[in-house]
Amino acid sequence: MKKTLWVWAAGLLLSCALAAQQGGFQDPLLDKLVGSWVLSGTIEGKQTTHDVEAAWVLDHQYLQLHEVSREKDAKGHPAYEATVFIGWDASSGQYACLWLDSTGGGGLAAQAIGHARREPQQMAFLFKGGDGGLFHTTFRYDRGTGTWQWLMDGEADGKLQPFARVTLKKK
Repeated sequence: MKKTLWVWAAGLLLSCALAAQQGGFQDPLLDKLVGSWVLSGTIEGKQTTHDVEAAWVLDHQYLQLHEVSREKDAKGHPAYEATVFIGWDASSGQYACLWLDSTGGGGLAAQAIGHARREPQQMAFLFKGGDGGLFHTTFRYDRGTGTWQWLMDGEADGKLQPFARVTLKKK
């Protein structure tokens, strides 16, 4: 009896420890984005190169991306920098993305949060601006090459207007 109780208690402790280690948000598509990347392509029609680091943070609840352009401004600072968080919004059954960047502040507002349905190889976020405008940001994974495409488009009068076409490749 004592041996059975001891084995049961040890099993319970082990299963609790494993559950704690596996806690947080688990997502196979986002796992493919973890790592160090080089972003290259065009933004607003100009060639650019950025470095992107992606890692799980806050007890594996959010994937954090830190993006820094290699181009510098007049003060020698990165011309662009962003911190992006992607998580799961259980109430809507969608991904949620908070995009904070160096383009002018004001990011802690509803328009800085986009939502995307769960799809096998992509997340197509829709951000709704305070002025009613829409902005589409699609993260598309290519299994064959192990790369990501980021497609960004403004929307005016129901028509998409290309903003960025970039590719992420592992460093």
